[in-house]
Amino acid sequence: MTREIRVICYGLGPIGARTARLVSQKDGMRIVSAIELINLGKDIGEVIGLERKLGVRLTNDVDAVLSQGGDIVIQATGSSLPRIKEQLISIIKAGINVVSTCEELSYPWDKEPEISAELDAIAKENNVTVLATGVNPGFCMDTFPIVMAGVCENVEKIRVARIQDARPRRLPFQKKIGAGCTLAEFAELKASGKLRHVGLEESAGMIARAMGWKIDEYSETIDPIIAKEEVSSQYMTVKAGQAAGVEQIAVAKMNGKEIIRMEFQAYLGAPESHDTVYITGTPNMEVTVKGGITGDIATASMTVNAIPRVLNAPAGLLTMNDIPPVHPYMNHWGRLVEKAD
Repeated sequence: MTREIRVICYGLGPIGARTARLVSQKDGMRIVSAIELINLGKDIGEVIGLERKLGVRLTNDVDAVLSQGGDIVIQATGSSLPRIKEQLISIIKAGINVVSTCEELSYPWDKEPEISAELDAIAKENNVTVLATGVNPGFCMDTFPIVMAGVCENVEKIRVARIQDARPRRLPFQKKIGAGCTLAEFAELKASGKLRHVGLEESAGMIARAMGWKIDEYSETIDPIIAKEEVSSQYMTVKAGQAAGVEQIAVAKMNGKEIIRMEFQAYLGAPESHDTVYITGTPNMEVTVKGGITGDIATASMTVNAIPRVLNAPAGLLTMNDIPPVHPYMNHWGRLVEKAD
């Protein structure tokens, strides 16, 4: 059947708002409800920066929204899976599919096996699909290298480098990478766990699952990238000697041998943004996206473009490994298949 897709927006921070704006541009999709903690009573069109109202007012009454139903919830309320677990369960039990931007949900089976099994079982019981995606995790450092490995006879190692000039990125992102901090402040934030890119471990797990590898040793390092000269974005100025951003490196080994290496650098003033996949195998391969994959645009696009895949997927907790490749749907959303009872 071909019909309109009814979307519920849950969380309207910078990414949630961007996904909502994209949904509002798609023929065949309609926002029917919006859940938030602030701006209650306002029209979502006003809150997400549209020049028109959409006739949907923000509410914090989750039960009321879910009882009214919808086809899918775009859940964009946080990076921590334990913190959003109950939100997910309430959505799933209402019989509504979920596409989430939660990084720890992108491949939670290794890090949170009990929560993963619980969510998977509840989703199957209620005949709905749950998927987390975005740019990273979701594409740059997992789906992208997995797809490129598909043209190799064999693969011994995968290395992924994501280098970003953070100047164009939103302020919360710049703060998350420690830009503008003194080295002491950077160390304090690192120790508190507030300063880190979330998702490298999940991406490593996703790659390993696709390649049939068993990770038996995993490690991450987090260090500041120190500004050699003053550099500014529209939000802040970083002085020489302060942290301009972060370098985070993840290494996964199997039987003592390095099989996955992820290098994430995000800092103000990086000379050239790029995303590169290096494959050691037959053949060896180096694939680069010059200029890099734009983070905020790609996160919203991947999330919204994945919706038809989620609606047509089997019930359960899935990853990007489990669905066909995502592509943009411009003026229509194609044929939707109702999940079998």
